[in-house]
Parts: sequence; C-alpha cells; structure tokens
Amino acid sequence: MQFDPRMPAFRADPYPFYAQLQTYAPIFEWEAWGMLFLSRYDDCAGLLRDDRLMRKGLGEPIPPPDHQRPLFDMMGNWLLLMDPPDHTRLRSLVHKAFTPRMVAQLRASIQQLTDSLLDDAEQGARDGSTVDLMAAFAYPLPVSVICALLGVPSGDYVQFHGWSDAIARSLDLTDEAAVYDRAAAAAAALTDYLDGLLAQRRARPQNDLISALVGLESEGDKLTKSELFGTCALLLIAGHETTVNLIGNGTLALLRHPDQWQALVANPTMAPAAVEELLRYDSPVQMTTRIAHETFEYGGHAIRRGQEVAFLLGAANRDGARFANPDQLDLSRGDSRHLSFGGGIHYCLGAPLARLEGEIAFNTLARRLPTLRLAADKVTYRDNFLLRGLTALPVSLAN
Repeated sequence: MQFDPRMPAFRADPYPFYAQLQTYAPIFEWEAWGMLFLSRYDDCAGLLRDDRLMRKGLGEPIPPPDHQRPLFDMMGNWLLLMDPPDHTRLRSLVHKAFTPRMVAQLRASIQQLTDSLLDDAEQGARDGSTVDLMAAFAYPLPVSVICALLGVPSGDYVQFHGWSDAIARSLDLTDEAAVYDRAAAAAAALTDYLDGLLAQRRARPQNDLISALVGLESEGDKLTKSELFGTCALLLIAGHETTVNLIGNGTLALLRHPDQWQALVANPTMAPAAVEELLRYDSPVQMTTRIAHETFEYGGHAIRRGQEVAFLLGAANRDGARFANPDQLDLSRGDSRHLSFGGGIHYCLGAPLARLEGEIAFNTLARRLPTLRLAADKVTYRDNFLLRGLTALPVSLAN
C-alpha cells in the first residue's frame, strides 16, 4: 500500500487511499515523518476529546530562521493551536465578540451579496460562455462576508487572497522552505496591515468584530497585542478558506450527482441538510493533528510521548462502519454527525457562520440556476491536502 499525502494522486482524490487505510491499517504510522494516522470514525471522534493529546509540542520548539519568524509568531497566537488554560481564556474572550446573534444578523446581507454575485455571473455568461464559479462566486462570497464582519474595508478584500493562500499552504504536510518563506512574507504584510486597522478602530470604534475585539483588549482580562493580531489573522483566513472549499467542493459534488442536484432544485429548503451531507462527503478540512503528551496504548498500538497524531477527518466521514453507503452522496441522509468541524475543545468556532453561508449559497444556486452544469470533464485541486479545494470550477449557466 502506497501512502504519501504529498503525492499528486492522493491530493487529486484521497478517498481510495482512505479506504485502503481503513481496511488494512486504520492506525498507521507513516515512518517518513513519524506520524500516526487515524482513519476510522470512532478512533477520530474519541481521541479528539482525549486530553492526553494536545496541540502544542513538548519542550521548547526549535527557533525558526529570522526571516520566517513573522509566520511562527502569528501562528503561536492562533486559538486553533493553543492548549488550556490559554485556549480556554482566549476562546472565552473571542466568543464574547463572535456571538451566534452577530452571525444570525448577517443573513440578509449574505443573501443580498449572494444575489449580486450571481447577477454578475449571469451577466457575464449571456453570450453562452462558461463561468469559473470559484472566481465568480465561491471565493468572493465568504471573503466578503468575513471581511465585512471583521470590519475590513471593501477595497482591501483583494489583497487577502494572496496572503491567505500563502499562509494556508504552510499548514499542509510540506518541508519545502520556499513555502514557509512565502507564508512568512504574507504574515508580515498581514500583521502590518492589521496594525494600522486596529489603530483606526481604537481611535474610532465601529459596529464590527475588530472593534469588539479591541474593546476586549481594554478590559481587565484582555487580549494582548500579539493575541489580537493572531486572532484577527486566524478569523480572516479560517473564516473564508474553509467556506470557499465548502461551496466549491459541494457544487462539484452536486453537479456530478444529477439526481441529488435535481432533488435540491425541486426543494431548495433542504439546503441546511444538503450542507451537512456535502461537508461529510468531501470535507473542506481533511486533517487535524495533536501531539501526545504521554505514552499510552490505543487499539493495540503504542502512542509515544511527543508523537504527532493525525486525524483524517475526510476518511472518518467516509467510514462505512459509521455511515451507510459512505461513498454515496445522499442529501436526505439525515445523519449529520460528521467530523468536518473537528471535535472536542477545538470544535470550529466559526461553524455557525459556515453553515449559514453554505445554506444561502446552495439554496440560491438551486433556485436561480436550476440548469447549472459542469463545463469541464476534469477539475484541478489546489496543492494543499489539508485544506481541500478546487483551483477553478468551470460551469455553464445556459438552459
């Protein structure tokens, strides 16, 4: 059995490899990196909640080269990569500003933006030409939403694409120095930008998330300046990268399963259920990791202190022991206990926003573009296994 997540074939379609792992080696040590990979649902769901596995490593990390320090300084203040008690304190503070009520209030504006983007897409396709749905819709919708929520001026949206893509690439399984160099340059540029924006909000607070986070900074148990930079950067990147891929991967899956697309067209109100099944079927986040803080046995395998454990969320979501006919897309499945948002204390803080955007996106696509179809036999994926997403999605809007 060949297993290397860096292989082009794996990145194009990891699911056959996952099936092999689940059959022959559900707990598999990849000797090339010394990592332990888990592919079964029960193993992932259980150990994601095991406090013997933490996000940070043991001891002092090896210092990065000076020119890469902006990246590691930024990520060191990401809630996603923290352990208690720092994680508990910071998540509690961020949750005060990132409330379900604030998310719910975005429904009307997300719907308006969705309709506007599709208006433009239809206008551009009136001559019968194809449209790249990633560029025309799947990318601008989430990035506009998270920037508006945070309070980033609309004229600045475009520059986040390059910064976010470079930083996200560094989260993948790679040892290429150039990847980290580009990510560090992007992190430095993003930090400089946020420094100016935060100064503006301190002087003139507005009704946005950055102003709310700045307000927390002034309270007794406050965000430090570094935590504020890290939190804003994480919300900008995680707040759109995954939803871009949800819309892109989900639309591709629907168009490759015409019966399911027609079911949604016939009943667009099933969009919330469709979002859950699409998240399960082709998860935007394929993997998360933890570090063992003690040696223990699990499933007949010794997990060593200091060993990195990889949870293959995309594999767990296709586990036949958990989901009937796991490789079949079924919008009426009704079983939404997928692991696409992770589990345990690191369950995705932005899950309600991603679900809301996905619901509106798929509902509106089904209502407005019932004859939508693929305009290419093959699609290509970004060179990022962890964050699975398309580079482009050519579609035809013609009847």
